[in-house]
Amino acid sequence: MDASLEKIADPTLAEMGKNLKEAMKMLEDSQRRTEEENGKKLVSGDIPGPLQGSGQDMVSILQLVQNLMHGDEDEEPQSPRIQNIGEQGHMALLGHSLGAYISTLDKEKLRKLTTRILSDTTLWLCRIFRYENGCAYFHEEEREGLAKICRLAIHSRYEDFVVDGFNVLYNKKPVIYLSAAARPGLGQYLCNQDVAFLEKLIKDDVERGRLPLLLVANAGTTAVGHTDKIGRLKELCEQYGIWLHVEGVNLATLALGYVSSSVLAATKCDSMTMTPGPWLGLPAVPAVTLYKHDDPALTLVAGLTSNKPADKLRALPLWLSLQYLGLDGIVERIKHACQLSHRLQESLKKVNYIKILVEDELSSPVVVFRFFQELPGSDPVLKAVPAPNMTPSAVSRERHSCDALNRWVRSAAACLSFRVPGHPCLTCW
Repeated sequence: MDASLEKIADPTLAEMGKNLKEAMKMLEDSQRRTEEENGKKLVSGDIPGPLQGSGQDMVSILQLVQNLMHGDEDEEPQSPRIQNIGEQGHMALLGHSLGAYISTLDKEKLRKLTTRILSDTTLWLCRIFRYENGCAYFHEEEREGLAKICRLAIHSRYEDFVVDGFNVLYNKKPVIYLSAAARPGLGQYLCNQDVAFLEKLIKDDVERGRLPLLLVANAGTTAVGHTDKIGRLKELCEQYGIWLHVEGVNLATLALGYVSSSVLAATKCDSMTMTPGPWLGLPAVPAVTLYKHDDPALTLVAGLTSNKPADKLRALPLWLSLQYLGLDGIVERIKHACQLSHRLQESLKKVNYIKILVEDELSSPVVVFRFFQELPGSDPVLKAVPAPNMTPSAVSRERHSCDALNRWVRSAAACLSFRVPGHPCLTCW
């Protein structure tokens, strides 16, 4: 690493890379010696300890960070859960430090560099995930992209919204349709996956003077592993002028050679939100919302585009990481996750009291299963029901045990998914 850093002409950049390497080495080392507190000068109690004197050296500050990450010494020992992020993770973290350094450049150089980073990353993602001629919005919070897309849809359908604001919504209220498989926290106005019934609801809304605005479809939610009939939903959206937005972990399979038709239909949607960080095992990289729209003025007012260099620099960690992995590395990680999911699913089928809930999703990195205790006289597909010789209290205890076990497995699976980036996301029902 040091030899390669010597080839970098910019001394500040080389020093920053060296410091980051040393910092990561310190934080990942579990054996740290605590500093002796003896001999410290007595200073005023009004100033917090870390700020007293002439400041702390880097080793002391990193030591403090590590202690905070692993817990205080007075607490009971806990097994550390700091995952090994690997070289590709270091590259993503370097992007944040590098972004701070780049922001000190003069305006013209900064503008050219940030524009190049943004355009490169957008082009690469659109090509890898088959979303031709798309634009990209990079955001820290996963739901932020959908919020901006909603604003864009409102501006596109309500011509007077810029002038009159929300007053124009009173006469013709906008309607947002969400699948029943939507992840928690989005809120739901309508929730049914029956496309025919959804069409009936849309017609009812039109007759009541409402404006069908946005439909959020799912391609492999981690909650239920379901992929909506995106192709049919796209036809419905085109018929009624509805914006179609797709999200879900199965969108990662668009990078593979073979893609199921249900997921491939997502390439025709108006927008999609992707999370390359969890997919590729990259820490601290932004989520990405790809979209297609012809009016740059509306995308600007909706907040999807920005002239601020800081906003464009959000793509820098991903820009570095994609180059480090290359197309082969990206495809291999996604393919590996799908293969592990398939092996896990086949193994779970052989386990008593485990039921696979979603088996019709091909090449999916999601496995959804449920534990159930098959009591005498019960239907194994449904909940356990009382047997003639079992008291209600015994059945209640059995159900409580099953629920407790499901919660524990779900918690353990969540930890596994976090600690092993790129591996399947497991959800217990």
